[in-house]
Order: sequence, then C-alpha cells, then structure tokens
Amino acid sequence: MKTRVVLIGIGGATCSGKTTLAKHLRRILPNSVIIHQDHVFLQPQELVPVHPMYGVQDWDRAEGAIEWPRMIKALEEVRRTGVIPPEHVSHDHLNEQKDVPIDETTFQKWRKRFEEVEQEHRERGEKVKWVIVDGFLLFWEPQVVEKLDHRIFLRVPHDVLKQRRHERHGYHTAEGSLWRDPPNYWEQIVWPAYVAAHEQILENGDVEHGKPNGKVPGLLLFEGLEVGMSEMVERVCSVLDTGAVGGD
Repeated sequence: MKTRVVLIGIGGATCSGKTTLAKHLRRILPNSVIIHQDHVFLQPQELVPVHPMYGVQDWDRAEGAIEWPRMIKALEEVRRTGVIPPEHVSHDHLNEQKDVPIDETTFQKWRKRFEEVEQEHRERGEKVKWVIVDGFLLFWEPQVVEKLDHRIFLRVPHDVLKQRRHERHGYHTAEGSLWRDPPNYWEQIVWPAYVAAHEQILENGDVEHGKPNGKVPGLLLFEGLEVGMSEMVERVCSVLDTGAVGGD
C-alpha cells in the first residue's frame, strides 16, 4: 500500500502554544506523529555556541543552535519512508506544560471526519501519514519551509511570552539534562533571537503586528490571545480536510 506523507509545520515563539496545538492535532489525526525541532539542537550540547556578549550558551539563535542539515535530512527521510528517524525519540513529555483543552464537540467532529478520510484513502490503496513538525525556529531555513505541506504560525505578544517563560521551571534537553534560564536570559537572548529569526517573514519586520509577507508561502497566522485553541483546531482541520490529501 502506498503511503502519502503530509507535513504540517507549526511554528511560533517559546510558550506560544504551538506544542499544545500540535498535540491536539495528533489526537485528532489518525496515524499521526510529532517531530519536535528541539531534537535537532547541536549535539553534544556543549557545542551549542556561547553568546559573545553575555557569556552563556545561546540555545535560541537560528544560526547556531539548530543542526539544520540534520533536520532537513530527517524531513526528507520522513517524506520518503513515513517513519521518524530513531534518533528523534521525544523527551517532550518531561517538560511542564499547561493543559489547554478544546471543545469535545470540536474534537469528536474532526476525529470522525479524519477517520473517514483515512478510510477513503485506504479504499484507493493508500495510507495517509500525518507528520506534525513543531518548532520555535521552523520558518527560518528555506529548505525546511519548502518541505512542509502546511505552515502555521502562532503569535503571542512579548509581555505574555515573557511571563509564560518565567513561569516555566526549565526545559529537558535531548541528552536528558534540565536547562534553566540564567538571569536575564529572556531579555538578552530569547527575545532578540526570536525577532531576528522572524522579522524576515513579516511585513516591515514587525514581529508583533506585521502580516505575513509571502516569504513563507501560505502561512496561516493565528493571534494567540485573540483566537482560542478550539478555534485554531477548527480552522487548521478545515484547511487539512480541504487540501492536504486530495487525489493525484
């Protein structure tokens, strides 16, 4: 049976809600998996560069923190085989995450619909594999962008992101250690790196208010404080149902 792989990219700043959205979609879409971009930080973690001004490891700047060739290769392999490379075993379950539920009606509606979609394709001798790619730097590298079938971006204001980040206790790394932000890490490292990585894809380089400028084709942008999680799921599922798995 032929496998059709659909890559759904969900990007946004740390604490923007992208992983929550990804997990809701995984519950809804049959035969779906999540690839977390955090799995392609430079390894061993000692290779993550030190910021030249502040003297701490910079896990956020696109040019240095992510091993882009490895990520590109992983997406190519997933597209070709429908299988996530074994080195991408998730440690995300170790990270603290606030529960943001969606309406049960929304969940049931779309779960039923995508079960029907799966059956329709099985009857044509085809299996659909949904691969959700979750990343805080997802739209910086053009070769990654072009491999995605759908591109979704969650935007949340600076002050809200800062508060959410400060409320977190840390992040578990791919090597099993717990990273805790040094003092002033948000102000000196995280936010400037986020701006640098995203100003190129928004009008006038305005990461807080600018509209998508077309550099990331078909980018679906959600204002995270204006659109609830249920509505995000509704709109994303509508897009996936309309165009993701049509016939050749």
